[in-house]
Amino acid sequence: MKRYLFLMAATACMLSCAGNGDSGNGVELLDAAVFRTEIDGKPVGLYTLQNADGMTVQLTNYGARVVALWVPAADGRFRDVVWGYDSIDAYLRTADKYCGPVVGRFGNRIGKGRFTLDGKESQLTINNGENHLHGGPGGFECRVWDARETTTPEGNPAVAMSYRSANGEEGYPGNLDITVTYSLTPDNGLVIDYEATTDAPTIVNPTSHVYYNLHGTTEHSTDSHLLTIHASGFTPTDAGLIPTGEILPVEGTPLDFRTPHAIGERIGQTDYEPLAFGNGYDHNWALDKPEAGTVSLAAEAYEPATGIRMKIYTDQPGLQFYAGQGMDGKEVGKRGDRHNFRSGIALETQNFPDAPNHDNFPSSVLRPGETYTQHTVYAFETDEQ
Repeated sequence: MKRYLFLMAATACMLSCAGNGDSGNGVELLDAAVFRTEIDGKPVGLYTLQNADGMTVQLTNYGARVVALWVPAADGRFRDVVWGYDSIDAYLRTADKYCGPVVGRFGNRIGKGRFTLDGKESQLTINNGENHLHGGPGGFECRVWDARETTTPEGNPAVAMSYRSANGEEGYPGNLDITVTYSLTPDNGLVIDYEATTDAPTIVNPTSHVYYNLHGTTEHSTDSHLLTIHASGFTPTDAGLIPTGEILPVEGTPLDFRTPHAIGERIGQTDYEPLAFGNGYDHNWALDKPEAGTVSLAAEAYEPATGIRMKIYTDQPGLQFYAGQGMDGKEVGKRGDRHNFRSGIALETQNFPDAPNHDNFPSSVLRPGETYTQHTVYAFETDEQ
């Protein structure tokens, strides 16, 4: 049986070799000291998990955020496949606050920020044109979560992060208690488990908003990644990216990723209206599920230059794929990497956008006495496997 290490913030740097911070396989751990601070009277820190094969994830409880994720490439060296920053100050300064966190209460968009539940209309904060996006300007990504070390039922070490979203926060009804648990598996999977309860009827749809680049550097575009999405349909939108309520087939369109395609292959076909609306890929796919709520393979991304393949398994009905067209190269992240145009992709497991306003979409309602759960795995392998 493989052994695992759980490394708390105070000891995270001890894994790296003296002098250059390289553990010998390419893993360069971030310094816990530059994440240690206090925000809104709550302590912030850096947490590190590593499995026996060397796969390493670093997390901060500011936004329940993934900061670094080192996975093996085909050459035996490790690559950090998520982009971000090397200090808490940089995360507080960045213009892209959706770099790595859990977003919510409701990830993605709600049209005009309004929904009606049990005959009562709620007006949420508006932060994306005339719409509500990712829980509003004061969403989960800018909150300090309570972090604790724990162990999964399978015996894998983990970090559990919890937050209470108060009644009325960003306009949402009810007090929502949410816990997100990150763990690593023996076979190089990053597992994200969500659990939430409420004391009044509300809506909930959290998701992980990590930007992935399987090159291990933003010097290279993610346009070269070969992407597969196991979905026969998608939810078309208006120009504001609010779903029309339809579910249309992907067949014959640039959104058909049922077989692998390079991300950059068809992204410029803006004569196709959905690509024009998103200025590229920024869409929700309706996943092909053997049965609603079952965990199944949703998508795969592969980079030929590194031999890294990422497979995404989830019990959610939808997957939002964003190709990074909003990245402008103005900001510099970890190791001096500039966040260039289309240098990171988001693959967000989720319910459908604007679900509370479409009866034909899966329900996002959570009531007292019920427990919301989500199980998603980002699993990594290489050509050699």
